[in-house]
Amino acid sequence: MSSTSPGLAAVALKLARALDQIPDGDSPTAQAHVADKLHALMVRLRALAPVQEQGDSVDEFTRERERRRADVQQQLG
Repeated sequence: MSSTSPGLAAVALKLARALDQIPDGDSPTAQAHVADKLHALMVRLRALAPVQEQGDSVDEFTRERERRRADVQQQLG
């Protein structure tokens, strides 16, 4: 569950369970309504989620190059 918005996360779980409990083919309007509310809530939760910067190999190469340059600068000066 989200530590940022535990209430919203709990509601999302309830909506997902409710959607799962509606039998296939039954109440298509209810399914659509619950699915729409769940989607809107998930969009809000994603917007609140902390961004985790993972970086890529280019970032790693850049950091390594900066370290090597700093080592050379330290040796020279």
